[in-house]
Order: sequence, then C-alpha cells, then structure tokens
Amino acid sequence: MEGREKALLIAGLAADKKAADVVILKMEGLTTFTDYFVICSGQSATHVKTISDHITEGLKARGLKPMGVEGTAGRQWVLIDCGDVVVHVFEAETRAFYELEKLWLDAPRLTLP
Repeated sequence: MEGREKALLIAGLAADKKAADVVILKMEGLTTFTDYFVICSGQSATHVKTISDHITEGLKARGLKPMGVEGTAGRQWVLIDCGDVVVHVFEAETRAFYELEKLWLDAPRLTLP
C-alpha cells in the first residue's frame, strides 16, 4: 500500500473513534524519515489509547504492521511509526503545547474524504 493510501486509511481509522482535528501533512521533500504525518487529538488519555489501539489493530487487520509504537504509557502523545507514515495521536492539551502543524507550515495538507 502506498503512503498516501495508508495515510488516508489511518485518518479514517482515527475518525472511526471520533478523533478530533485529523490532519494529514505531506512530508515528502521536507524530511528524510517519512512521507506523511497523520496528526489527531483525543479528549483524554483513555481516548488517545482507544484511537491509537484502533489504528494499530486496523493496520494489522490489513497485513500492515507498524514498525514501532511509543508513548502508550503516558498516553498524552502516542507515536505510531509506519515507515512512510508517522502517526501522532495527542491529548488535546499536549497537541496545543507542541503545535506540530506550525513546525511544518511548508507541508501541503491532504484533503480528507
């Protein structure tokens, strides 16, 4: 599955669990470590866990295993590394603090279906 298709799939999986403010940033040419960021928010640590678990389970059900998952202990920011797509599931307050989208203002945004 190509990166764009995978990013859209992940955004859809996040939306399935009512993730807020789902954004896909096209990182090709801006970084050397990934092609897309998917960024979304949960309303609580439990919601962040629910969203991130649903994403990893949805990927595995399609034969796509994430390379790594970090942040599950604190649940304020869970990072799921899928190689060409890196997923950031934030608790809303943590997302507002780090403002990843502002760090990557040059990154084009994909329109969600």
